[in-house]
Parts: sequence; C-alpha cells; structure tokens
Amino acid sequence: MSRLACGLQGLVCIALAAVGLACLASAGEVAGGKTVTIKPRETNELLANPGMGWQTFHHFADDDPNLDGLPSGAAYFRFYWRELEPREGQIDFAKLDDLLAHAHRAGQKLSFRVMCASTSEYFGVPEWLKEKGCRGFEYEYDGAGPFWVPDFDDPIFQEAHFRLLRELGKRYDGHPDLDHVDIGSVGLWGEWHMSGTGVDVPPLGTRLAIIDAYLKAFPTTPLLMQIGDTEGMRYAISKGCGWRADCLGDMGGFSPTWNHMENAYPQQVEASGAQDAWKRAPVAWETCWDMRKWVAEGWDVCHIFQYALDYHGSYVNNKSAPIPKGTRDSVEGLLRKLGYRLVLRMLEHPQRAAVGSALAVRTEWENVGVAPPYHDYRLAFRLSGDGGEAFRVVTAESIKGWLPGSRTLEQRINLPADLAPGRYTLSLGVVDPRTGEPGVRLAIEGRDAQGWHPLSGIEITPAG
Repeated sequence: MSRLACGLQGLVCIALAAVGLACLASAGEVAGGKTVTIKPRETNELLANPGMGWQTFHHFADDDPNLDGLPSGAAYFRFYWRELEPREGQIDFAKLDDLLAHAHRAGQKLSFRVMCASTSEYFGVPEWLKEKGCRGFEYEYDGAGPFWVPDFDDPIFQEAHFRLLRELGKRYDGHPDLDHVDIGSVGLWGEWHMSGTGVDVPPLGTRLAIIDAYLKAFPTTPLLMQIGDTEGMRYAISKGCGWRADCLGDMGGFSPTWNHMENAYPQQVEASGAQDAWKRAPVAWETCWDMRKWVAEGWDVCHIFQYALDYHGSYVNNKSAPIPKGTRDSVEGLLRKLGYRLVLRMLEHPQRAAVGSALAVRTEWENVGVAPPYHDYRLAFRLSGDGGEAFRVVTAESIKGWLPGSRTLEQRINLPADLAPGRYTLSLGVVDPRTGEPGVRLAIEGRDAQGWHPLSGIEITPAG
C-alpha cells in the first residue's frame, strides 16, 4: 500500500491515510468551509481496456500462447459466410454466442468480419447460394484454385446476404460484449479488392448498397471500413464509420519500389477524406505478415508503431503470432499510447457535506493516448464506510469521445436524505452504465479489487 505525502490536519488526513490512498492530498479554504484536493499518482501499468489495445486473433486472452503476459481487451475473428450459414436460413448463432461468452470470460470484447471470397477453398459462400442459381465467377490466386465468388449484382446474392446481415444485426447490434464489426463481404478475405484474380470488384452502386446494409444492421455498434476502396471508404466515413488497414509494417515486402506504408495508406486516407475519422470511430491496424517478418527484413519496429500512433490507431493485431525477441519494450511502449489512456490529474470537493445536499466535485483529466474511447462508459462515485458501500451514483458524464488532451469537469452529486452521517471514503470509477460496475481502468495508482479508486475522505454531516 502506498503512503501519502500530505500536509492535511485532523480527520481528513487520518481518513486518507487509513485507506492507503495512492495520491497526494491537500486542504484549502473555499466559501462556506474547507476543500480537499487529491492529485493521484499516474501509473506506468499496461492496461486492458474495452475498445482498444493489442488484439488477439482467433484466440482469446486466456488461450493465446503468444500473448506472453500482455494485456488484451480485444479479440478479433473472421468468418466465411459458409461457416455462419451452412444451410439456408439456419444461421449458426451458437458459434457467435459462444465466442461472445468466451470474450466476456477472458475480459475482452469481440470483433468480427464476414467474408465471401476464399483463397483456400472453392467456396467462401455457402454452396446452397450457387445451387439457388446465383451467378458467379471462377478465379485463381497465386497459382492455386479454382475458387468461386458470387456476382454481387445478382438479386439472389443480395437477398440472401442482406438477410444474413439483418439477422446478425438484430441479434448482436449493441451487444455488451461486441466491440466493433468490419464492413467486409466484398473482395478477397473481405478486404474490398480482388487483386491478382482477374475478377473485378462490384460496381460502385452495389458496393454502396452493401455498406448501407451494414449501416442498417448495426446502427449502434461501431463499424470499420477497409482502407482499399477509396469511394466506398469515403462513403462509409461520411456515415460515421472508422477504418482499418491490414498491412501495417510493409516497408517493401511486395516490391522494392512500392510499399503500403509510404505509397498506399497516406494517399488513401487523404483521397477518402478520412483524416479526422478517428475522432468519431476507431482505426484498427493488422500487421503485414507478422512482426517476425519486420525483424527478419531489418525494418524499424519503433518507426512502424509510431506510424500506427500517428494515425490515431486504437488496435494493433499481430495475428496472435510470437513477439520477436528484442521487441517487447517497443510493444509495451506502443500499448501505453495506443487508443485511449485516461489519467485523473486532480479531484476536489468540500471536506464536509450534509445529507440531502448536492456535493460539488471538480475533476481534471488527461487522455494521454492517441484516440478517444468510442463506447459509452460513465463516471461514477461511491461512498463507503466501516459497514461497506453506503451510496453509489452513476453520473450522466460519458467518456465517449474524450479526445487526447485535458478536460475539467464540474459535477454535483445529490446525496440521499437517508444517508447516515459519518466518515466516508469517496471512490471514483468508470463504469458500464448497464451494470454500474467499473469497466475501464484508469492510469492511476490505487485501484481496488473491484476496479474502484478510493481517493479521499469526506465527512457527511446531519441535514441543516
């Protein structure tokens, strides 16, 4: 337990020391009485928080052999349509239900993509789609094949696929364990291109209709659009979607004169108007190959990670591959900036408050990460005494959209009229409004086993 460095006198200092708070405290005078000011100590701890971080890939934090102790609040999966609906109208909801439940047990949230074009099996879509008479195209990829992709303009495809998306949205949009959904479907692996196949992607009108189908199915859950389709991405961004790129780290693996980092991503972000999309929706990165390729090629890992941060990334997915020797410090440095990282710099409130009154609380915050939170978690306060928790309030203040930088909040907490007078510890948490329990870890010391931060002592006096 941390010791306090404080100059308080009397009951305030005694109460603070008794709970072993990891902060600096002082008392001052305000109109009507004394005020307590708490300055928590920032921590260097790696944090697993929802909506950001080091993504596991087709693994969870409790079964990923290569996570090697890194915290992860995000798990990412991809499915071919044939895996989700092997028989027409019989969607395998149990598969997704089980994955969402596993994510919850592992302290993560699930994200997924639906794909239609494979490079390993003839069908990426269900066989019944072709049997119904849907048109399609055969293709080869990298000397393998043939493979088959449906004609996305065919009404048979659109009726069946849009129904799939609607049913997935009905069941999972806004699910508490679902983090985000990729706008997939089109192109190899759902990446919105058919490179090297001789098959064209659908015309623009059809691509926009597919994006609309996702937007209608998932109006609440954040959606991300693959960066490769300029017109499609521009449209998706205009509708509030984020973006993802699946070749972070390519510094010349495909060509000595061209690479994604210098010759594709900056141009696509500018052309699609996505420069500020991160302020409203997430940016996700997936490593090209995985980090072992970067090290083998002698590419600068720190430069690659800084690139991801410069574009305000919230996720990095290394495909659950091993972290190469000598890069662990770089990974940990990335994770202390990736996404959001909330530091409570100061909390201030009166030393005493009467039952039934409004307790004025002033807080100063800093998001030292590179992106805001994209989910609705709320600030909450708790009073506890010798008998345990006496009062809890979840405020209307959401951390959603807190951009990097500082902010000050002035809040008033209505104390119950039946609250017993006495000495209490005031704790703060960032909670899921559906449960009232802490769901976001703050980058300050002193978090208790339930996720609350006991910050100060306060005396509750009788009314009047």
